[in-house]
Amino acid sequence: MDQLAREIAKFGAVGGAGVLVNLGVFNLIRHVTELPVVRASVVATIVATFTNYLGYRYFTYRDRDRQGRTKELTLFLLFSAIGLIIENGVLYTATYGFGWDSQLQSNVFKFVGIGIATLFRFWSYRSWVFRALPARAAVETAESFLSGSPSAQGRTTVRK
Repeated sequence: MDQLAREIAKFGAVGGAGVLVNLGVFNLIRHVTELPVVRASVVATIVATFTNYLGYRYFTYRDRDRQGRTKELTLFLLFSAIGLIIENGVLYTATYGFGWDSQLQSNVFKFVGIGIATLFRFWSYRSWVFRALPARAAVETAESFLSGSPSAQGRTTVRK
């Protein structure tokens, strides 16, 4: 449970930085261009996705399996695309479905979309992209056995 809490904290730290990048790029695009709100959001989400990949790979999940980097990146991009659809679907619905298009409203619904998509991303990245090495527990048990730890070997020592 402690390991899961650390993983969630690291995921949150990288994700928090990604949210800042996402919202920063989104607002910059909205301020300096005439790009429609959802297109600006999609561009911002893509920029944040690339910065998040670096954070997840080299910080949050640096101890995870590094075999098959092409497969890992492909799955990351696939699940990120689904997250992009979730995130921007919320913004699209608010903007075009309800006409909520002020700068404040756009930021609020973009943030809500990011939150919903983050739940999906955490589950999918953890389950499919950055998978734990399957032999980790076995290796730790073998190492403790080889080091001669009595508790690891299931016996007690008798002192004279």
